Amino acid sequence: MKDQILTLQAEVLAAISAAADAAALESVRIAYLGRSGSIPALLEKMRDVPKEERPIIGKLVNEFKTTVNEAFDSRKNALQDSADEQSVDATLPGRTQPYGSLHPVQQVIERSLEIFRRLGFAINEGPEVESEFNNFDALNTPKDHPARAEQDTFYILENALKPLGDKEGRRLLRTHTSPVQIRTMKTWQPPIRMVAPGRCYRRDEIDATHLMSFFQIEGLAIGEGVTLADLKGTLEYFFRELLGQDLQFRFRPHFFPFTEPSFEVDCARATKPGQPVKWLEICGCGMVDPQVLLNVGLDPEKYSGWAFGFGPERIAMLRHEIPDLRTFTENDVRFLQQFSKIG
Repeated sequence: MKDQILTLQAEVLAAISAAADAAALESVRIAYLGRSGSIPALLEKMRDVPKEERPIIGKLVNEFKTTVNEAFDSRKNALQDSADEQSVDATLPGRTQPYGSLHPVQQVIERSLEIFRRLGFAINEGPEVESEFNNFDALNTPKDHPARAEQDTFYILENALKPLGDKEGRRLLRTHTSPVQIRTMKTWQPPIRMVAPGRCYRRDEIDATHLMSFFQIEGLAIGEGVTLADLKGTLEYFFRELLGQDLQFRFRPHFFPFTEPSFEVDCARATKPGQPVKWLEICGCGMVDPQVLLNVGLDPEKYSGWAFGFGPERIAMLRHEIPDLRTFTENDVRFLQQFSKIG
């Protein structure tokens, strides 16, 4: 029995080694390892082995099966690797991978921050979950203001959170990046020149010009002798750098709780004589209300300042003549590739 096992092992290993392809190797497997193959037939003879020899023959059989299986797997892998190498045509051109690019709204944000850095503004960011004080009270927003209603602002359930102090009020998803201005004025000493980019949240009806989540860039300048002329010159320079030197501007009186006086900024392209001017609102701004300065511990008799804010999505719509804001959030690669800087 021992001689038969050793002879069959040598025969099987030689057949496996000689198999030239996967089909030939499969034929060897069937011939030797199949249900009617030589190896199962030999193993059936184990019952005829004398009892005293069975431990020795059993160990030999196990070694035989292990050797054959390992040889079979090794040859199978070798044939597969050889087939893979032969299937590769090294003369074919390589496959190029598409490159990513910044979202068109992010492009506006990056370009805006670049311009403000040149003007000497620092970039400051804050949390998206804010306190009611930073988001409303410190900005001089009265308790009965519509923006503070639960129909317009996302308030956070406090059950699982450490409660805020009475002064801080409830937690909420910030409705603008103005709380970053409050945080800055609390911790920085004038003179201050900063811009705050970030995502904001409001319970708006989603349509072509409104989303529930959007970006804002707000700016703040605080110092001695800061005037409205500084604000006007800064904004006109910024938007001409961002959108083109042919822009015309107008500042319309408006109302914001945290600035006084307040303005809406409209812009228009230069037109030919006789053609109507098409004005587009792009920014809100104004002089920081003295009460806001008092709320953060600054002396309004010594310091003055101005603030502004605008939406990068609206600027992107203007730059690319996009009629519907919702297209920015649909993640359609065909749409986004049109504004890719890489192509």
